[in-house]
Amino acid sequence: MVEIIIYSLIIGALGGGCIAAGAARMFHAPEIQAMGAFRTLGEMNACNGDPIAHFSFGLGFFFSAAASTVAAGALSGEVLHRVVPNWSAASLLIKNKNVDETVRNPGKMFIAGSVIGAVVVVFLNTMSQLIPEKLSMIAKNVLTPATTWLINPVMPAIFWLAAIDAGKVVGMWATVLGGISALVSGNAVPGIVLGILIGKSAEESGYKKKMVQILIAIVTVMFIAIAYFRGFFEKFI
Repeated sequence: MVEIIIYSLIIGALGGGCIAAGAARMFHAPEIQAMGAFRTLGEMNACNGDPIAHFSFGLGFFFSAAASTVAAGALSGEVLHRVVPNWSAASLLIKNKNVDETVRNPGKMFIAGSVIGAVVVVFLNTMSQLIPEKLSMIAKNVLTPATTWLINPVMPAIFWLAAIDAGKVVGMWATVLGGISALVSGNAVPGIVLGILIGKSAEESGYKKKMVQILIAIVTVMFIAIAYFRGFFEKFI
């Protein structure tokens, strides 16, 4: 158990710090080379600098990650890509609501991500080891389907409502891309997040801005590629 805690502290601190700093750096792209998941940036933008929104969003996926850890004995991608960055942002925004000095500051996000990453990974790995095998099977058969319901359709509905609340342009893009994403991949969240990004960029800069046009082109090509490799066109025809 001591060995697991030590390894978890090291991995959680390094992974959490790097992911949180990478998410912060993405806000400065393309002027600064970024390192982070595109979905993380969109989801953090959707929280709009509200510490409660960041915490509650991360909390939802924390329960999902905990169930996956107990049932499968392995950490899911939500731990570093969703829980740690959003909880890091929430911890910084409690004292300072200026996103440029907190959420978009790679240095501060690295420190917060390191601490939260270490705590979260230690907790999940320790819990996984302490849970008896019989309870682990119960978690696999009961909790995993419950977290699936949380991810789809609950989370898409929350993101879609947030996009609608953000304005007509953002809501339109989120609705269209969310629908396409649901048809192509079975999950509307990636499309809704991309719709929020495109809609907000178009609303602020206009469609004539080169960066907005490039973003739309990239998203279009990406969805066509995903649809092709998933055999969507063959099934549709």
